[in-house]
Amino acid sequence: MRRNDMRITPQPETRTLRWLLEQSAQRFGTNPAVGTLGAEPMNYAALNRKAEHMAELLRREGVRRGDRVAILGENSPNWVVAFFGIAYCGAVAVPILPDFHTSEVHHILRHAEVRAIFISERLFDKLEGLEIHGSPVRILLDTLQLLPDRTKKEHLKDWIRQGGRELDKLRAAALQMTGIDTEGKEDDLASIIYTSGTTGHSKGVILTHRNLVSNVMATLKIQDVTEHDRFLSILPLSHAYENTIGMLIPIMQGACIYYTERPPTPSVLLPAFREIRPTMMLSVPLVIEKIVKLRVFSKFTKNALLRRLYRIEGVRKKLHRAAGRKLMEAFGGEMRFFGIGGAPLSAEIERFLREAGFPYAIGYGLTETSPLVAGCSPDRTRYRSTGPPLPDVEVTIHDPDPETGCGEIFVRGENIMRGYYKDPERTTEVLTEDGWFRTGDLGMMDGDGYLYIKGRIKNVIIGPNGENIYPEEIESVINACEDVQESLVFEQGGKLVARVYLDYEKLEKEFPSHRLSETQIMERIADRLEAVRRCANGKLSALSRINAVVEQTEPFEKTPTKKIKRYLYVLPGDGT
Repeated sequence: MRRNDMRITPQPETRTLRWLLEQSAQRFGTNPAVGTLGAEPMNYAALNRKAEHMAELLRREGVRRGDRVAILGENSPNWVVAFFGIAYCGAVAVPILPDFHTSEVHHILRHAEVRAIFISERLFDKLEGLEIHGSPVRILLDTLQLLPDRTKKEHLKDWIRQGGRELDKLRAAALQMTGIDTEGKEDDLASIIYTSGTTGHSKGVILTHRNLVSNVMATLKIQDVTEHDRFLSILPLSHAYENTIGMLIPIMQGACIYYTERPPTPSVLLPAFREIRPTMMLSVPLVIEKIVKLRVFSKFTKNALLRRLYRIEGVRKKLHRAAGRKLMEAFGGEMRFFGIGGAPLSAEIERFLREAGFPYAIGYGLTETSPLVAGCSPDRTRYRSTGPPLPDVEVTIHDPDPETGCGEIFVRGENIMRGYYKDPERTTEVLTEDGWFRTGDLGMMDGDGYLYIKGRIKNVIIGPNGENIYPEEIESVINACEDVQESLVFEQGGKLVARVYLDYEKLEKEFPSHRLSETQIMERIADRLEAVRRCANGKLSALSRINAVVEQTEPFEKTPTKKIKRYLYVLPGDGT
């Protein structure tokens, strides 16, 4: 594995976000840092300078050390400027996921008592009707321009046309700000990230500078990143996964990050791959699963002969190697690290990636752990494992089952959050007195220290003889069946039931709705659902077999990392 000869190990007192960017500005000043497709990237010196200017603007508007400042906007170079500007000011960033409902956005802004907010034009409507004490300062993320109080969206265009004036004024303002204490310490709060979990309860996770920078340094010990790497960012920067691994790590090492100005659909990504030829990228399972199913598996199942040949292991591996070369070409041909996290990856998709020689790696972590807990480089992956714990991060399996070795995953290290904002009760529930974080995840470790995730404790179904049944593992098998997009398994009346969302685009081509009656369509759908049940049960143990498969007519609602919000579909008392 290649190592970056320019890696720096900071002294403990310097591990702050300001230090992280400033040392890169000094080492890589003229190197490209952040950019968008088709535009000249901003270099490291400019990024550092703009962060300073943003800090000056915030100070001038009364933001002081420890104040909370929200960021609500799509990924962009200016999002990065805003994040570091907040850190340079000594304030605390509150990144808000763009997919959050307006009511949730308002709750976060009030709960965090934000003093200022960076808001994009596209999401400006989410501030309409906001009632909050103190009337936060508003800064337009698109132009980094201060907005007058109570600006309406219809007036934004006028302000955008005037864009840039604020930054020009700030150099003079900087002279007036000397003497204000904004020199951050590593144990100061850096960020409060509000999670959107599968249980429906949003929590504000408090992360310090030490938490974030220590996780950056530990991750760089398992995967090298250099100033020559090019990252393509498609996940929200307001999520810990992309924020730390997809932003802080490349900035620490002088790499360049590119953002798409539109949602990362295939029509956007394919040209981006050709233009950027990314060497590194982060994804959630749903993205790579869709790509593989559409571009690879659909070709292997298009006729009966190919389907029979595909079942032969030697033939399958040859087909996968050939498909892997084409997949690499589609991604630009220079990918050397494709990180997957946030949710379980289908076993079938992982088998393909391994046999195809695609440089994937699976990581495990949580927002509360800054986020990475376990992972490895692509050349050290093991099938169905997330890899070993990071250096300097302790992982133990609490109260393991004597037969299976499976128990709750506990984590300890400098990456563990300070707690939940304004929620000491829930903080006490997950943080032990001796510093362990209770993840709520079930897992086991092999003899070499590789970690295997089984599922969430809250999702476990207890079988008729007291056995643990992990719905996530069953869903992985179901999702590998033909015609299935996604699924959710739960208990109902003592039986296992699966909700399945089918590949309706594919089915529409097979039996067009304009040629069939509604009754005929329903009969064919029922046949496909039964075929899915037989397919899954043929691969599952007797304990985990599905009794019934019901149709899910709309895509499941998901968290930002594409985990299904189970609480919306499984009623209390259903056994999960």
